[in-house]
Amino acid sequence: MTSRRGFLTAALSVGAVAFVAPITKRAAFGQTLAPTPAQPAGPFYPITLPEERDADLARIAAAPPARGQIAHMLGVIRTTDGASCKGARVEIWQCDSNGRYHHPGDREGHEPDAGFQGYGALVTAADGGYGFRTIHPVPYTGRTPHIHVIVSGPGLRRLVTQAYVAGAPENANDGLFSRLSPEAQARLLVDFKPAPEIEPGALVGRFDIVVERSAK
Repeated sequence: MTSRRGFLTAALSVGAVAFVAPITKRAAFGQTLAPTPAQPAGPFYPITLPEERDADLARIAAAPPARGQIAHMLGVIRTTDGASCKGARVEIWQCDSNGRYHHPGDREGHEPDAGFQGYGALVTAADGGYGFRTIHPVPYTGRTPHIHVIVSGPGLRRLVTQAYVAGAPENANDGLFSRLSPEAQARLLVDFKPAPEIEPGALVGRFDIVVERSAK
């Protein structure tokens, strides 16, 4: 069986040229990259981080696999001047396939999926790359499907944002997403597509992130 690390390594290799090259080219001409729009963290950032908090949110030791469709979210973290963010910390968290966060404050609907980690974190590679294995986001009462993201690190201004699913019908009525400009919306959308070359039955979506340097 392919290891978790193997899944993530394969995911990071898909589309690297197609997505990284445009950013590098823009930086070469001295153009400043627009920072990724910030979004609220919401009320369900974990109060206590789970015992397992790696980059694979869809599997926990000694638990059944998470319910829902497996999805890999990957990308590159860069600063507004185009530099790769090596060693940046990336955190994500989201609701499970029941629309339930693993947070004591969320008591709606079904019981939490015991096989879903709910939160994961990693440190970016030398080229600023990152990759998570999780489930395709689902909607819940009042919100369109999304994944919460935090990027932080030495010399970086902490960014809190949300990645939204391209084409989700709930986007039009989401109170946070719908108030953004079309340009800002476009930079927060992730187009999840089938990725049998990474994992049978899984999806993959690219979410490149641009952060600002912290003030000296």
